[in-house]
Amino acid sequence: MADEKISRSRTFFGEEGVAGFTHRAFTKAMGFDDEDMQRPVIGICNTASDLNNCNRNLTEVAQAVERGVWQAGGFPLTFPTISLGEIFLNPTSMLFRNLAAMDTEEMIRAQPIDAVVLLVNCDKTTPAALMGAASADAPTIMVSGGPMLSGHFQGQTLGACTDCRRLTAEYRAGELDEDTYKEIEDGIVRSTGHCMVMGTASTMNSLAEALGIALPGNGAIPAPDARRLRLAEASGRRAVALAESGTRMSDIVTREAFENALALLAALGGSTNAVVHLPAIAGRLGIDLPLSLFDEISQRVPIIANMRPAGAYQMEDLFHAGGIPAVMRQILPHLHGDALTVNGKTVAENAEGAKIYNEDVIRPLDNPLQPEGGISLLQGNLAPDGAIIKHSCASEHLMHHRGRAVVFNGFADLQARLDDPDLDVNENDILVLQNAGPVGGPGMPEIGNFALPRKLLQQGVRDMVRISDARMSGTAFGTIVLHVAPEAAIGGTLALVQDGDEIELDVPNRRLTLHVDDTELDRRKAEWTAPDPQYTRGYGKLYLDTVNQAPLGADFDFLRGKDPVQATEQPKF
Repeated sequence: MADEKISRSRTFFGEEGVAGFTHRAFTKAMGFDDEDMQRPVIGICNTASDLNNCNRNLTEVAQAVERGVWQAGGFPLTFPTISLGEIFLNPTSMLFRNLAAMDTEEMIRAQPIDAVVLLVNCDKTTPAALMGAASADAPTIMVSGGPMLSGHFQGQTLGACTDCRRLTAEYRAGELDEDTYKEIEDGIVRSTGHCMVMGTASTMNSLAEALGIALPGNGAIPAPDARRLRLAEASGRRAVALAESGTRMSDIVTREAFENALALLAALGGSTNAVVHLPAIAGRLGIDLPLSLFDEISQRVPIIANMRPAGAYQMEDLFHAGGIPAVMRQILPHLHGDALTVNGKTVAENAEGAKIYNEDVIRPLDNPLQPEGGISLLQGNLAPDGAIIKHSCASEHLMHHRGRAVVFNGFADLQARLDDPDLDVNENDILVLQNAGPVGGPGMPEIGNFALPRKLLQQGVRDMVRISDARMSGTAFGTIVLHVAPEAAIGGTLALVQDGDEIELDVPNRRLTLHVDDTELDRRKAEWTAPDPQYTRGYGKLYLDTVNQAPLGADFDFLRGKDPVQATEQPKF
């Protein structure tokens, strides 16, 4: 617990002279009075946007939070920050995650709030808000908007965007006609909320429970369910308590909390994007999360949540089976049960009353979906600083595979040549995509799960080994090696791979090897030239100049660490 309570609003409203006079007068202009200004001010950071379909319901969620704040004697004031929607942003939402984190941090820092409620949902809004809040280190609680309802088509349960990819592959292969494809499009995304499979949004909003920064239930309550609003209301009440106690985010989100999150990530078979986002959040708190720790925990914690894309069920099913608290109860032997959470209880206390209503959705530890967590760290001369693979969603026959490289030197090259009937490629080859990392992408786009060549799809091929320095959506599947570091655009070994080189993927032994001798690689490195930067001004240039590599979370180098807000930290009028 923090020794010093934060009372920034009292400093703000209680200042002498013209500063305090104007602070109070302009607040009264909004219809509030002196009694309101005596209450703890709870800032509600709202990422609602009409250009972010996942976050459309956050305006209503904010109203529920406000009710809870008023009930507990607080003074709620809602403010907007950047909203990052996967579907609408170009070239990739990840390019703007750090910008959104800066926005969140500075708004918490600059405004006279005693605690903050983070309203998030879509993939990057959650880590961005947590990164910014971690650096500001004020009393903090997070509330997500929840997963959407499952899609349906002719008796099938569909999940976005796992089935978006699967069915598009069938369409490209000629197995689905255009009318059927269009009909599926009409019913696969049928409510507000984030993707309903165990994609990145589901993963990050679930991990918030293990981090202790969200109330139990945050991860799985469906977006349209009234219990989502009741959770939000309870979070508003709790925010007031956090403000009054002065409990900072760093008091909750500790090293032990991150280890709990890694254990839950393994048990859920969660998204590879967590391997970028969690180190970025941890770095803001001065906590190191090496890739080796992800791998170590993944090897001892099995997947017990039977969730797509690794398993069979979706977020609605997980909620009705007991939700994240029930999963955490099952894996409690692998957790720091004494870790504190924002409701004032420990992880073990929160899990104690959880019930499991469907043991096929939430498996016992002795009958897991898979014996290990879903993500493996790979190392070797092709990835000196590491790469990852979500082996839980990969093809068993490709877990140890040696093949000939077919190289694409960027996304434009991939688009131009992938479906060329004359492309020299067969199903045993390994597809390599360069220049798609943090610098090369730019922004490390979710293109690591790029499609297979059309001519191979038409031959019945549905998976091949694909290697890149890019990311992939948590909803995706396939034998896909990601986050290769150092990336190609800064001269990593990936940049030196040429057509015809032999590459070996050995997941059981965690190896990724380019079978080219060091002398030849040195020759190629001497001839290598960096690609031209894609930005020469503005935010894009700031990004290219300061972004770290994937193992450090692709955060900006100057943003690591925290600078806690202080009670007297107020501008003078």
